[in-house]
Amino acid sequence: MTASPALPQDSQRHLTTIDGWRRFVDGPPPPPPRLDDAQYDALGEAGQAAFDEARLDHHGRLLVVATSAVRHTVATGRRLVVLNRHAISARRGLIVSGPAGTGKTIAITQLGLSHELLDRARHPTATDRKPVIYVTVPPAATPRMIAAEFARFLGLPVMARMNITDLIESVVGVCTDARTGMILVDELHNISLTTQHGAEVADTLKYFSERIPATFIYAGIDIEHGSLLTGTRGAQIAGRFTLIPTHPFPYNSEWRGLVATMEKTLALRRHQTGTLKKLDRYLHDRTGGMIGALSHQIRGAAIDAIFNGTEKITKAGLKAVSLDVAAESAQSRGPRTSR
Repeated sequence: MTASPALPQDSQRHLTTIDGWRRFVDGPPPPPPRLDDAQYDALGEAGQAAFDEARLDHHGRLLVVATSAVRHTVATGRRLVVLNRHAISARRGLIVSGPAGTGKTIAITQLGLSHELLDRARHPTATDRKPVIYVTVPPAATPRMIAAEFARFLGLPVMARMNITDLIESVVGVCTDARTGMILVDELHNISLTTQHGAEVADTLKYFSERIPATFIYAGIDIEHGSLLTGTRGAQIAGRFTLIPTHPFPYNSEWRGLVATMEKTLALRRHQTGTLKKLDRYLHDRTGGMIGALSHQIRGAAIDAIFNGTEKITKAGLKAVSLDVAAESAQSRGPRTSR
């Protein structure tokens, strides 16, 4: 199991722009080295401040771990790209669905990353290609709003006087010229087919999929339990899209591997490798098996260890990190059993 830092936090906020996406694909700076006390003292006051800031930035980044869900999503998505290569219509797509904090966005962005890196390798001299688009569905979205999200990612002007037809034609034209092959649409649960706007947004995405020769990848919270796969429109989506569910992790070998992999990324001067391995059951009980909560807890404890000078993670340090409501509720229900 491997892990790598995702894009820097300032870029994360702009993943829905072409520049932010490209920074994500290019990757973050290398992690800071692990120095012992003597090496750290030799840096001097100014050097220590710079080194500590680099370590705080390192632990502030979201860690991407190649979980089974990520691997399954990447493998399935790459297969669909090939299957769609000569499709004229009714291209197949993928929906990644599950509770909040189970790694859906990580899974689809890692798929997008894989696709873009392959495209760059095949076309090393091309500068005008945009292999991947990543957009999120705004709350209470309208068709024009979703078309504007596509346009903004591509850097196209979105003016008040432009109607939805203008926006769609601009997006389709750029995607066709730029050889866009994969479109990632996140926060899909913001679409409800029980409302007129929601139904129209679903129709707009379907129209994009018919006009742009790309594989569409969706992600959202509990999509299979909502309205998006019901009725006539929902039946069309269900008939074209493969569903990959994400879940909280049971306490098993993969969970223990997750903890061990995250521990290897720590840049703390006095932390003893293997400490978190001994606490992996506690970490599971505390987070409810949610990978998002696990990452937050470990990174938060590492940041505190730099702030307070202990330079190591302990159980007390982990307890001091407040988690999200879902994780805290899972802990209050008691330890989860293996399954």
